[in-house]
Amino acid sequence: MSEYARWFVVHTYSGYENKVASNIETAVENRRMQDQIFEVRVPMETVTEIKDEQKREIERKMFPGYVLVKVACSYRRRSEFEDEELAMSDEAWYLIRNTRGVTGFVGPGSKPVPLTEEEVAALGIEKKSVEINYKVGDLVNIQSGPFDGYSGIVDSIDLTKEIVVVMISMLGRETPVELDLSQVEPAI
Repeated sequence: MSEYARWFVVHTYSGYENKVASNIETAVENRRMQDQIFEVRVPMETVTEIKDEQKREIERKMFPGYVLVKVACSYRRRSEFEDEELAMSDEAWYLIRNTRGVTGFVGPGSKPVPLTEEEVAALGIEKKSVEINYKVGDLVNIQSGPFDGYSGIVDSIDLTKEIVVVMISMLGRETPVELDLSQVEPAI
């Protein structure tokens, strides 16, 4: 069976998120299950708070009462009448579910449902680093999206937003197009 890693959402008692994350990490280490449970996170965000006319940045939980856990999964069939589905091992499920402070998984009944790649990207859990091998002024080819197949000159690159602006020729005019860094590759 091939192994995949997926993020699952674990529901906890409110205020116990950090303790639950710590307990899961300790249990994984004690039981040597690093090959099944890879990462445990309590999503945090930095917020600017103004109190008594003073600005200060504080970190707060994005989702109070929830912890995210990255678990190895494999395809398996629960019964002969069902299709194959991506599921975590029974040992990993048992370890997480029986950690003090955990009330359950997000999903129907006791069956945990992994987050989709779109949900993971929207939450900003995993940042995928894109290596670019082009610079402003280089000729590039667009590889995906509505402008797939077009070529243009790189006008600007914003690494923090992971965006590149490419000037393409449309209807006889130079038009700026904003794209993800991964949608563009240097022209050969």
